[in-house]
Amino acid sequence: MTTAYEAVTAALEWLTRQFTITFITGNRYKLFLTGLRNTLIIAFGAVIIGTFIGAVVAMIRVYSAQSGKLRALDKLCGAYLAVFRGTPIVVQLLIMYYIVFSFIDNGISIAVLAFGINSGAYVAEIVRAGILAVDIGQTEAGRSLGLSSGKTMRLIVLPQAIKNILPALGNELIALLKDTSVAGYVTVKDLAQAGENVRTLTAEPYFSLLFVAAVYFLLVMCITKILRIAERRLAKSDRH
Repeated sequence: MTTAYEAVTAALEWLTRQFTITFITGNRYKLFLTGLRNTLIIAFGAVIIGTFIGAVVAMIRVYSAQSGKLRALDKLCGAYLAVFRGTPIVVQLLIMYYIVFSFIDNGISIAVLAFGINSGAYVAEIVRAGILAVDIGQTEAGRSLGLSSGKTMRLIVLPQAIKNILPALGNELIALLKDTSVAGYVTVKDLAQAGENVRTLTAEPYFSLLFVAAVYFLLVMCITKILRIAERRLAKSDRH
């Protein structure tokens, strides 16, 4: 009969062996580091692009609805939202890589652009909802002070809207970070792809895939913590 000591010893030996072949043999830990770096580059690069596109599209749609102007741009923005919200990100990524930018041999740059454009469609609706949630009296007050529509939006409406939509924007960042796990479809060596490569090399799925899951989990927890701190500071500024 196997004793408890022998069982523990066998488990520790198995864990040591799994750790060694997953991270140490062939310096495979470098694959994970490269994958993590690429994942963060794609995620945060896409956030910058998506936030910019989303804010511009949201302001165009709100301005068009309120003034009746820029109808053509509004329809173009509506088509953009319909297409990028209505098709899977994997399909968009493949189209970008193999058709639109087939002449470019840089999967990371294409992935940043593809995820950024996709994210912009969701950010646009988040920002638009935040702008519409601001009392129309704020806009009227800005205009009565002689501010132009652009300055009123930039100086009065948007700062208030950002406070309202920060949790939703945080959720979009988290969703975007996890969505980058499909970047391997276009030969990008992201974190998920690194885990899959190591799993193939070792024929052992446990450590590699569970490690990748743990890293994604920790990244999400860090982002969530940062967002909560930002929300508390914004709440304090409102009270003061």
